Amino acid sequence: MEIVAQTVASGVLLGLILALSAAGLTLIWGVMDIVNFAHGDFLMLGMYASFFAWAVLGLDPLLALPGVVAALGLFGVVVYLGVIRPVLRGSVLAQIFATFGLGILLRGVAQFVFTADYRQIGDTMATGSFAVGPVHLGLPQTIAALGALIVSGLLFALLDRTTVGTALRATAEDRSAAELMGIDTRRMFALAWAVGAGCVGAAAGLLAIYFPIFPDVGAVFGLLAFVTVALGGFGSVGGAMLAGVLIGVVTSVAGLIFDPAYKFTVAYLLYLVVLVIRPQGLLGRA
Repeated sequence: MEIVAQTVASGVLLGLILALSAAGLTLIWGVMDIVNFAHGDFLMLGMYASFFAWAVLGLDPLLALPGVVAALGLFGVVVYLGVIRPVLRGSVLAQIFATFGLGILLRGVAQFVFTADYRQIGDTMATGSFAVGPVHLGLPQTIAALGALIVSGLLFALLDRTTVGTALRATAEDRSAAELMGIDTRRMFALAWAVGAGCVGAAAGLLAIYFPIFPDVGAVFGLLAFVTVALGGFGSVGGAMLAGVLIGVVTSVAGLIFDPAYKFTVAYLLYLVVLVIRPQGLLGRA
């Protein structure tokens, strides 16, 4: 029983990070109906930014987190202006290939500049572990999960409690009607990319505390983010949060029951089952 509790707790901690990363992806989709296939590579850039802030500037990853979030948010705006806006009037395939090609470019540049070596951030403010009854939790994983929970709460507050959030939701609901109400939808598009990329930057900075950093790390978490968004329902931030925690728990339990090498297969199988029963996802709209 203690092993099961330990496994579930570890899954919840991982799931909160997945949920935060997926929230950025689903926000962009909800506002613009565009899937960012470079999403995982945004995460990779954020992890490298956190690593070099620690290695070169001597900043603890937690202290560097606001800077990483701001840098990724700015990068998101640059991507929107330089890559996305020019293809908005093109076909859906043009939009898909634009972000897909961007992801390949970012991964290739990272391999060229940083090499394929694995990097790891050493001791941080979050080093150590603690026990809650029979469950032993790593301090880095716990702080990362709490940080993800806080950032997710701020995202919900932005969307539900502010005028800007109302404008974003209006743009997502009906672009033409939002423009008639005086909302600058192009500015909302740029803001969606800034906030979405900022969420990825937050997830990256928190994940870098304890996870190895290498050019292909985005492929690992990027695919999980897509599954999380699809499982929760495209465009639903709440669905992404629920699905992230669910996938984290399922993969952790699957790794306990089966060979750990196949633990993600169970998550993909769960997604396929939900897709057949409820194609719009858990909290998505038909």
